[in-house]
Amino acid sequence: MTSAAAPDTLNRPSIDPEEVEKFSRIAAEWWDPDSKFKPLHKFNPVRLGFIRDTICQHFGLTGDTPLAGLRILDIGCGGGLVCEPMARLGASVTGVDAAEANVKTASVHADEQGLDIDYRHGVAEQLIENGEAPFDVVLNLEVMEHVANPHTFLVDCASLVKPGGLMICATINRTSKAFALAIVGAEWVMGWLPKGTHRFHKLVKPTQIRAALKEGGMSLQPPVGVSYNPLTDQFSLGEDTAVNYMMVAEKPAG
Repeated sequence: MTSAAAPDTLNRPSIDPEEVEKFSRIAAEWWDPDSKFKPLHKFNPVRLGFIRDTICQHFGLTGDTPLAGLRILDIGCGGGLVCEPMARLGASVTGVDAAEANVKTASVHADEQGLDIDYRHGVAEQLIENGEAPFDVVLNLEVMEHVANPHTFLVDCASLVKPGGLMICATINRTSKAFALAIVGAEWVMGWLPKGTHRFHKLVKPTQIRAALKEGGMSLQPPVGVSYNPLTDQFSLGEDTAVNYMMVAEKPAG
């Protein structure tokens, strides 16, 4: 999700034929592992594996398309790097982003791949205002550190999870190590991200997520760390939550 102003109403932006080529080119950049989205591509395999395994274990699912029958909401979906794999696993996917260009880009790419994904231009609060039925799973990935009020945002997102459902969060911790690696290292030294992508004071601690989602009626599992190994050029799950981490929250059934 970006800091772009939200529209007055949640909508599925139309794309006229003249725009298709333009957004197709942008989609190619989103999906290019050597583009400015390179860090997401490096992170995505471990993130997708964690999401898939967590959902399957929680709902007792197996098979080639184990997520069939589930409604999944991806808040701050960007170009669809998570929406598309979820759809390929059988889920009915809704992707929402505050940046209209991201939604159009994602829509064009999904159409090129023959995937039916419900992309919307807007924010989580508008889904609530529209009376959207709750989702089996809400994905809150690398978004909360970019919103104005993370606590309110997370409480709102919790209301979009159906009883017995899950929210999966991924973000960057507010620690000195995260400042050194995720901001100075990734942005200033390696140039993986544009300078200023992350602001230290807006990074979110696990305790903040826990407090907000507890207020939203959810119970949380301990955070799971995600660490980068420069020797293998890969991310992996572990106990170190000082930089990147993920958290799973469950809304008690009925």
